[in-house]
Amino acid sequence: MRHLISPLDFSVDETNDILALAGDIYRYPEKYKEICHGKKLATLFYEPSTRTRLSFEAAMLNLGGSVLGFSESSSSSAAKGETVADTIRVISAYADICAMRHPKEGAPQVASMYSEIPVINAGDGGHNHPTQTFTDILTIKELRGKLGNITVGLCGDLKFGRTVHSLIQELVRYPEIKFVLISPDELKLPEYVKTEILDANNSPYTETASLENALPELDVLYMTRVQRERFFNEEDYIRLKDTYILDMPKLAHAKSDLMILHPLPRVNEIATEVDNDPRATYFKQAKFGVYVRMALILRLLELA
Repeated sequence: MRHLISPLDFSVDETNDILALAGDIYRYPEKYKEICHGKKLATLFYEPSTRTRLSFEAAMLNLGGSVLGFSESSSSSAAKGETVADTIRVISAYADICAMRHPKEGAPQVASMYSEIPVINAGDGGHNHPTQTFTDILTIKELRGKLGNITVGLCGDLKFGRTVHSLIQELVRYPEIKFVLISPDELKLPEYVKTEILDANNSPYTETASLENALPELDVLYMTRVQRERFFNEEDYIRLKDTYILDMPKLAHAKSDLMILHPLPRVNEIATEVDNDPRATYFKQAKFGVYVRMALILRLLELA
């Protein structure tokens, strides 16, 4: 039995196989609509979510399975003090696979140690979000045709952004990828990510506070919101929340084939006028998330 806690839980070859399976599901969904008949997915979401939770549920329903779970900790026995270890022991008797989101880093890892069913990390604090990472790289692969030889700009909250940390972990495994880290000083990428991931893999990167200066060289721009829920100080959030706003005047300096990604939800960091630009791919990205999660469910249940 395998779990998905980190993007690195699968080798590059295994990741490419999952992307190929997700691509096949995208093109031929009818082939897969009853494979999970009789199987149950438990969604254990201790933290609010729209896209991730609903895309997991849509994925399992598309495969012919069913779903049970909770969407906030207050509606679970966690409100009574039940531990993650005890919860997953119980859920293992009710479901065949589990997707867990938790505000504490490492909670899904703990769950996997006590679980009798595969556990998928659906986001743990500021640490990891592997299924979003698979979604991101599938989007790049399907729309650009490749994962190597590109310059990727990561903009906004690089300090707390678990989607950014996971994406860097994954992309350093592919050839000729350069990173441009765009953030204010207060939200810079943590030193351990630079040292243990970028430097350790000899991945080239530059840091800048200017989105405008970085845009012309980018093939992919990964925008993120400043996450209010990660701040201890409301004043710091208010001061930093409008640091970067992508609008059409800024996009005038970007490549004609730039891909604009965003893990969503968006607040105001991408102006709505950008939505109609062909370079805006974040809503397609959200759609690809269903196919990725379908592929991961099938692979972890050893059904494909």
